[in-house]
Amino acid sequence: MNTPSPRALAIVDARIATFDSARRVLPRGDIVVEDGRIAAIGPGAAAQWPRPLASRIDAGGMLAIPGLINAHFHSPGNLMKGMLDGLPLEIFMLYEVPPVGDDGDGESLAELRTMIGALEMLERGITTVHDDAYHVPTVTTGGIDAILRAYRDSGMRAAVAIDQPNVVEYDKYPFLRDLLPEAERRAMEAAPRQSGGELCALYDHLITRWHGAADGRLSAALSISAPQRVTHDYFAALSEMSRARRLPFNVHMLETRLQRVLGDRKYGRSLVRHVAELGFLDENMLVIHAIWVDDTDIRLLREAGCTVAHNPVCNLRLGSGIQPYRALRDAGVPVAIGTDEMCTDDTTNLWFVMKTAAMLHTLTTPDYARWPRAGEILDAMYRGGARALRQEGRLGVLAEGAAADIVLLDLATAAFTPLNDLERQLVHCEDGSSVRDVIVGGEIVIRDRRHQRVDVAALRAEARRIVEAGADRVERLRRDAARLEPHYRRMLELAAAESVPMRRRLDP
Repeated sequence: MNTPSPRALAIVDARIATFDSARRVLPRGDIVVEDGRIAAIGPGAAAQWPRPLASRIDAGGMLAIPGLINAHFHSPGNLMKGMLDGLPLEIFMLYEVPPVGDDGDGESLAELRTMIGALEMLERGITTVHDDAYHVPTVTTGGIDAILRAYRDSGMRAAVAIDQPNVVEYDKYPFLRDLLPEAERRAMEAAPRQSGGELCALYDHLITRWHGAADGRLSAALSISAPQRVTHDYFAALSEMSRARRLPFNVHMLETRLQRVLGDRKYGRSLVRHVAELGFLDENMLVIHAIWVDDTDIRLLREAGCTVAHNPVCNLRLGSGIQPYRALRDAGVPVAIGTDEMCTDDTTNLWFVMKTAAMLHTLTTPDYARWPRAGEILDAMYRGGARALRQEGRLGVLAEGAAADIVLLDLATAAFTPLNDLERQLVHCEDGSSVRDVIVGGEIVIRDRRHQRVDVAALRAEARRIVEAGADRVERLRRDAARLEPHYRRMLELAAAESVPMRRRLDP
């Protein structure tokens, strides 16, 4: 009997923006999906399909685009939106990640907050996330499993890393050791830390249990957080693991001016040059932020084939500076786009991040021919995001053989009325409110703006309850951070007095 595959789906009569190499836009066409991939695309593709289809979406008046790719994110901040004022990164992290240890959040909370963020992203048409997940105070197999279960159950595609520093807090910064009172130094030294061997064993668990799970929706990524935050042996082990398995490798570098000073003082060179001289820069590495880089750093990134994650909203929120986006692009360094975490962006709205990226860099040169155009920003989000995840050709494109991660936007909304230029309106007008249907790996996870897998109202009610119940703990952590803040502020003042060879802020 010629029965339809339960995973066979046709999207019919849509306008289709393929974002393939030719940037084709089909005024009217169909997309046939089978077994999680795009099996056929084009005018009449559904009518010509030789096998029965299990379901059909009539997409007249809709625009089909590839699902958005959030190239940099930290899910543990998902319940912290609006919690803090804008602060320099080094102060911000005091309040975000307790430096002297904590009793942790527990697996139930980790699963809930990951799910909350995944649902918000899906509602905005973000089908893939690169989650550089940190753990407080230490990583456990249960904590890893909680995060991956949430992504599995949400229906989202996710690459998840373990972002876990393993050196003493004051060694991550310049000046701080000498600024801290002895009692604070001792408390930092006593805080829980895991060895490189212990962390590599946890990566073995992540990869063995979850890499390729959920029909390939879930995958493992690697992370050291940042070069100054981990031991050399651990960095070397993850670099080797990344190359052996071709896994994306998250490394925060030169996010702030202070980190530029740190590199000069601790290593006698920038963090990018330091990592290059260690032999660890390569095409698997996603260099996150890359704001305080110089021409030599950019050349090294290009030669190694690294991708850079641009997070402009986070960088503005924390006053970190303006990434030299044009210099990176002109040099041939692939750029991806991310929201970063919800306590530094306060949403997961990648549409707003794209618009910010398109506008921010108009301030860096009066030569308007060098300002970012909408198509370039979309290229960074799609092609750059796919490259960051080492899934070029599979994600970020509507083409035969690609993953069936598809978003349908309602063209009757304000964002597209009137429709003058599709790419400009995707970047400058759309805010996520036009998203109607979301398909991930061939499964409809949002239909007519309603989640198909999860009771969203119940989950959000539970999140509100948990946050209210944990108010005393949050206040205790705030007091601990406030006690340390004067020493960190003095560290920033000393770093500000040091000379650096570039300007990345709009200071007078």
